[in-house]
Amino acid sequence: MAIPKLYIIIPCYNESDVLHITAPMVLDELLHLINTNRVSEESRIMYVNDGSKDDTWKIITDLAKENKYYKGICQSRNRGHQNAVLAGLMETMNCCDITISIDCDGQDDVKAMEQMVDEYLAGSEVVYGVRDNRNTDSFLKKFTAESFYKIMNSLGADIVFNHADYRLISSRVLKEFAEFKEVNLFLRGMIPLVGFKSSNVYYKRNARVAGDSHYTFSKMLGLAFDGITSLSVKPLMLISIFGVVVSLISFIGIITCIINQFVTSNVDEWVAMTCVLCFLGGIQLIAMGVIGIYIGKVYMEVKNRPRYIISDRTPEE
Repeated sequence: MAIPKLYIIIPCYNESDVLHITAPMVLDELLHLINTNRVSEESRIMYVNDGSKDDTWKIITDLAKENKYYKGICQSRNRGHQNAVLAGLMETMNCCDITISIDCDGQDDVKAMEQMVDEYLAGSEVVYGVRDNRNTDSFLKKFTAESFYKIMNSLGADIVFNHADYRLISSRVLKEFAEFKEVNLFLRGMIPLVGFKSSNVYYKRNARVAGDSHYTFSKMLGLAFDGITSLSVKPLMLISIFGVVVSLISFIGIITCIINQFVTSNVDEWVAMTCVLCFLGGIQLIAMGVIGIYIGKVYMEVKNRPRYIISDRTPEE
């Protein structure tokens, strides 16, 4: 097998505090891969600026001027982490053999890239970076994250437990993945749908090297909803089953009230009716809300808007 050309994709949003720290770390790993003949000398680091409001893009352009291994593209506005990763993947799939996507904050162990490339050279087309533990997470984050993976798998989504967006993908897989036209992106659930041989590499996740995380609880919750509603229709089936169960319980309650009326005459009809109506009304609102989410996603998909727009690029070598 010829020495593969690697592009490391790094999405950035307001990362001026960490770029100066993590950029040399990634470069050192890339040079190590080059010096050990695992990847080509033409391999590069591609930063994707996701509409940052700080000096992130200026730092990226300065890095590109100082060293040929750094490159960058800038989105026209903030589109979110998943769209930023997608932009990097789609922009590089025709100029390299493999890509590795990794976050900018330094939490993912860059040295795991060596194992990923070795797995690719051994025949894997996709290599997932998987956390071996969540000791650096708070109890709440650990509980919610692990619950999310379990719920997703129970709903039929084929996702790798404790894997986020640290992964190696071959250009062959990316060209097939380019046929997926979804606007609502959940990459960790979509990549396995492409198929091809895959493997896992386990690593320890570190604390953020500087600054604060931009991935708030609300963003994580939004990503979870996107994952569930983009990859599974089981919530609609669960609602239907729940509706049948509630209807049966309500019917039994009504029969009980009728029997009590004839036997004891102690049934307060207004209370019973109000409780039943409120209960059923709440269930209907929940059902309509979930159905509305699916309809909203269909609405966004049929618009067929571009998933990313590149407004600027670092100069070519």
